[in-house]
Amino acid sequence: MPQATRRLDEIEFDNLFVRSLPADPSDQIRSRQVRDAAYTLTPPTPVAAPRLLGWSDPLAAQLGLARPAVVDAVVEALAGNRVLPGMQPYSARYGGHQFGNWAGQLGDGRAITLGEMIDTTGQRQELQLKGAGPTPYSRRADGRAVLRSSVREFLCSEAMFHLGIPTTRALSLVATGDTVVRDMFYDGRPENEPGAIVCRVAPSFVRFGNFEILAASDEAVLLRQLADWVMQHHYPGIGTYADWFAEICRRTATLMVDWMRVGFVHGVMNTDNMSILGLTIDYGPYGWLEGVDMMWTPNTTDAQGRRYCYGRQPQIGYWNLSRLGAALAPLIDDPAAIDAALEGYEQTFSDGWTRMLADKLGLPPDGDEADQDRRSQLFQLLQAEECDFTIFFRNLAQVPVAAALAGDPAALTPLADAFYSGDGPSAEHGRALLDWLQGWAQCVMAGGEPDAARVARMNAANPKYVLRNWLAQRAIDDATQGDTAMIERLLQMIRRPYDEQPDFNDLAGRRPEWARHKPGCSALSCSS
Repeated sequence: MPQATRRLDEIEFDNLFVRSLPADPSDQIRSRQVRDAAYTLTPPTPVAAPRLLGWSDPLAAQLGLARPAVVDAVVEALAGNRVLPGMQPYSARYGGHQFGNWAGQLGDGRAITLGEMIDTTGQRQELQLKGAGPTPYSRRADGRAVLRSSVREFLCSEAMFHLGIPTTRALSLVATGDTVVRDMFYDGRPENEPGAIVCRVAPSFVRFGNFEILAASDEAVLLRQLADWVMQHHYPGIGTYADWFAEICRRTATLMVDWMRVGFVHGVMNTDNMSILGLTIDYGPYGWLEGVDMMWTPNTTDAQGRRYCYGRQPQIGYWNLSRLGAALAPLIDDPAAIDAALEGYEQTFSDGWTRMLADKLGLPPDGDEADQDRRSQLFQLLQAEECDFTIFFRNLAQVPVAAALAGDPAALTPLADAFYSGDGPSAEHGRALLDWLQGWAQCVMAGGEPDAARVARMNAANPKYVLRNWLAQRAIDDATQGDTAMIERLLQMIRRPYDEQPDFNDLAGRRPEWARHKPGCSALSCSS
């Protein structure tokens, strides 16, 4: 029988991380360097007028939690105004490589974990507030978050979960009633923005950077203690550090395949934003491919180097893992084991990419060299003329194989909506695409898979609905005016991203022209 729902203030919290690992002996909430500690006990800073703006019913059901009233003791806790019995709020200490350079101590600068609870499946879950005030790791920041970034994280973490991609989750979105000063594009024009707090949920928020800071600070005892703790509680059955690192590499490779499959661009793949569990973590300046562009990044901070663009994410995953491997080297006796794990990452990604692309295209997973080249050429072909990533791959399942095999231009009709010209591909590009479709149809026929099974496989790999930036921006604009209807509508849409949902067809189209250059739709910054 399903477990009865309880209020958050009725939960018995069990804070394993806090009681298992050493705390910072100081409780001073000022920016400072911390040593020989995994975390600092840090109370949230109260806000003026908390109000519930969003709530994830599916996640609440998994946690066994009842939806709170718009303003009550639970909302007060989710805003940081009240610490419930059993909670032991803390901010974690970690470091990281940012844009390829060692940044030293970073840590939870605006995230505060409230406590841990056991969900209805028996899984331990951490509840963490993002934007709950300053911590010793805030450096010069205020520890707050603005409404726009909070709406984006709340919606996207839930969208990724329902896409079947490993991710942290989001339980609630709370307006604070306070304003936050932010210079959105670092152009010397700061503005007051409404503040908000997201309650994030994950089995653990430990990152690559938690280990990097310990290795960099030569805290060997704590490095081993943290590694043992993570292995014992999150990687049961794995007995050696080398095997553990290999499994982290495997999970990260699988995550990169998933991001590439749906056209997701994280935007800021610093090592402190990489989960030790292989989850998508820290939704900052992320974006979804509109027009296919392997070099696209939504992050204005990365506009010149494009280090974290769509096409480089698998390479960056490898680079980040190599930094983690270096941090774990004191625990792994054989350096060759680290190299082998990284080679395993490359093989896992390569195999996963091949299977993933076969599913997206409805083709057999194997194929000769010419067939593999043809699959790779598709991205070059789609990039030659502005073509929507999500719509093209979703509509490819509707292309009549017989017409494509015959080189009939009618094969292009289901794909016309994917082109930003509004009229389908140009004549020259249409001929090139038709040639590609003819080869695709030959491979489909050679595979011998029944059409119904092939189409179902393609639709299971190609979502119809993703949280496009312009949709999130509409929800932000409305919420800024006090209207949360769009947030609720998007929550409904993202729960069934692979299904046909006629009521949401207006949310499945190409990016409208008004959004092409609108801040928040085409470009974002790390400022939030």
